[in-house]
Amino acid sequence: MSRFVVDASVGAKWLLEEIHSDAARRLLIGGHELLVPDLVYAEIANALWQRTRRGEMVEQEALTALQALAAISWTVFSAWPLVVPALEIACRVGLAVYDSVYLALAVQEQAVMVTADQKLHKAVHGSALSPYLIWVADAP
Repeated sequence: MSRFVVDASVGAKWLLEEIHSDAARRLLIGGHELLVPDLVYAEIANALWQRTRRGEMVEQEALTALQALAAISWTVFSAWPLVVPALEIACRVGLAVYDSVYLALAVQEQAVMVTADQKLHKAVHGSALSPYLIWVADAP
């Protein structure tokens, strides 16, 4: 069984129709072990809020989509123990700490992080952390 840390950009694609949503959803049906830090809930909720703010969905649709996360089988880790290594990663690679929490989890759990965040992917590509990250379309 493959182990993947999925970030909020991937989780949002499970709930919203966007480019690479089909690729992101393959992770849900592939028999993989999915890992996330607990901050993923707030980040996905923020993505839904942004959609409501732009008038692309109404609040009830956002709430319904958010509730769908309860059906996802994943292992949730506290972000607190990951903050120190995340800060180290952020300083080294130039990412935000909250993005680096996902990478810190991947390193800690010897898993691969899956992202649909182009800025994050570009920042990590070619670094010592590259083996811990793949682009969502490249996920099995």
